[in-house]
Amino acid sequence: MDPYRNPFAPGAGSRPPELAGRDLILEAARVACGRALNGRSARSIMLLGLRGTGKTVLLNEIGRIAKEEGLYVSKVESPERESLARLLYPEMRKVMRALSSLEAAKQIANRGLKGLRSFASIFKIDVGGIEIGVEPEPGLADSGNLQYDLPDLFTVIGEAAQAAGKGWILLIDEVQYLTEADLSALIVSIHRMSQEGLPVLLVGAGLPQVARLAGEAKSYAERLFLYPEVGALDQPSATQAVQKPILEEEASIDAAALDSIVDRTQGYPFFLQEWASTAWNIAEGPEITVDDVEHSYSETLASLDAGFFRVRIDRLTPSEVQFVKTMSELGDGPYAIADIAKAMGRPQSSLGPTRANIISKGMIYSTDHGYLNFTVPLFAEYMRRQE
Repeated sequence: MDPYRNPFAPGAGSRPPELAGRDLILEAARVACGRALNGRSARSIMLLGLRGTGKTVLLNEIGRIAKEEGLYVSKVESPERESLARLLYPEMRKVMRALSSLEAAKQIANRGLKGLRSFASIFKIDVGGIEIGVEPEPGLADSGNLQYDLPDLFTVIGEAAQAAGKGWILLIDEVQYLTEADLSALIVSIHRMSQEGLPVLLVGAGLPQVARLAGEAKSYAERLFLYPEVGALDQPSATQAVQKPILEEEASIDAAALDSIVDRTQGYPFFLQEWASTAWNIAEGPEITVDDVEHSYSETLASLDAGFFRVRIDRLTPSEVQFVKTMSELGDGPYAIADIAKAMGRPQSSLGPTRANIISKGMIYSTDHGYLNFTVPLFAEYMRRQE
């Protein structure tokens, strides 16, 4: 069929044509935004899920909803080895400057810009001369301790936004890459917003271990956030995600072909998009048949292996590759660390550094005490295909 009309979007963070199965999460975010603007208690959100389940798509959609509701929206991705102070500085500055243009918030926001100048100086953030003429505000965000300074800046933004009848939502992707100190400062900041009833919300997204990391950073984090799981779609939602876009393009898909895509991808959104997109391009039309789906399967696997899976294995050292290879040879996870050690013929205690490195690279995570699993769905199958 016409590739220009292909409705599917198998890209990193690309919004699928049909955002199926996520209504409850999006409604929770909409309600939180509305409550925050009305001065009501609103819980921030941490989206938890494996790679390719659509967390980034949801962050973007929540940002769109928040903008509609009247909140300023900031979105950042937490890269490895980058400080939260440097990550948030430009976003806080943009919000404060926007608020400073509103008469009701001008005085508070200008004070915040002065505090932000102190913050940039103390954390050695290069402002590039942008704030020339803005003098630092003594005593505001100048302690050099992020756990004290960040809540102060969030408070100024919250007070200015409240005065103007606005709000601010901060979206952070890849939360698991934040250091414990940075995550702790962020949680303390959101806790203060909750305590003072200020219209500032955080929606983070990360791998499943983020809930544990947040709890370790601050014990009250479990009560501060909602932790919705962003997982594989159930069968009706997965079916809808594939079938509806096809029908909207005035084409169709055979029922058996549709069932094959849904079943063999196990409902994981990225894989659904990839296979449906390839099947569309192969089909002569106007219906995607079982033969089209079967013929497109090997091409889909080749694309996933060369891209989605390969870029992750390329980040690992040879010893780390051997570790995850051994995991995959044990079948499908979760995997007991004791079993991995036995299969590798090594003492369990000797695997600690390798395991920690692979976790830090976002390739595996601890599902329970003494157990690991891959952060990438179907990765064990990929490793076994490499044999």
